Amino acid sequence: MTTSKNSPRRGQLPPAESPSVSATRAARLERLRSARLYLCCDLQRFLATDPRQDTVEQLDTDRLELFFRSAFRGGVDIIQVRDKKVSVRTELEALRLLVRVAEQEGGLSAANDRADAALLSRVDVFHVGQTDLTTQQARTVLGDDVLLGRSCHTRSQVVAASEDPGTDYYCTGPVWETPTKPGRPAVGLDLPAFAADLDPVCGTSSTPFFAIGGIDEETVSQVTAAGAGRIVVVRAIADAANPENAARRLADALGGE
Repeated sequence: MTTSKNSPRRGQLPPAESPSVSATRAARLERLRSARLYLCCDLQRFLATDPRQDTVEQLDTDRLELFFRSAFRGGVDIIQVRDKKVSVRTELEALRLLVRVAEQEGGLSAANDRADAALLSRVDVFHVGQTDLTTQQARTVLGDDVLLGRSCHTRSQVVAASEDPGTDYYCTGPVWETPTKPGRPAVGLDLPAFAADLDPVCGTSSTPFFAIGGIDEETVSQVTAAGAGRIVVVRAIADAANPENAARRLADALGGE
């Protein structure tokens, strides 16, 4: 079968000028192509204390907005809210705030696992794990405009994600063990190195991948040396006294295109 030069091969980002790509998706894909630093954060530190147990958590939206803006201004490209301990209402409130801030700061907003929350909040990105919704199921709920990412822990999962035309990016990890995912064994640097070697071009034409798991300022150079030019962090920014400065140092370590 002959493939048009304008048709994306499997595992390849479609060109933004493709007539099958909406303006919204095209803009998101352009941001993803240049993305290097991805932040996942929970909401625990932004919850106001409430002694009543039969009420929805009270979210300190002022502090959360300041955190989001600081991270984006420091160089974070994508922020994902991921917190299974809060109510759906609180998660939606945080995601809607994130969407607004991301639009203003030129970044991407992301939700994790819950397609209903992603749909209602209108985030740019939806991320799932290996046991969550399939690509087809996620697309059925969210449509084609939302960017779809998937976590990968083995070589076969990496190959499957890179060859899935419905997956826009994937993550490899955890590189090192992390309390964010207790009990999940580390995969080491071999998996991101394998992902980097999948495509000899290893650039904007292939499916972007991010290394994740225990990455911080001290270890980021090992990850980039293994071939991963994009990373996901949690505590390296979320636990920093100055999130903007922490993000800036990581972004500087990753460099640009």
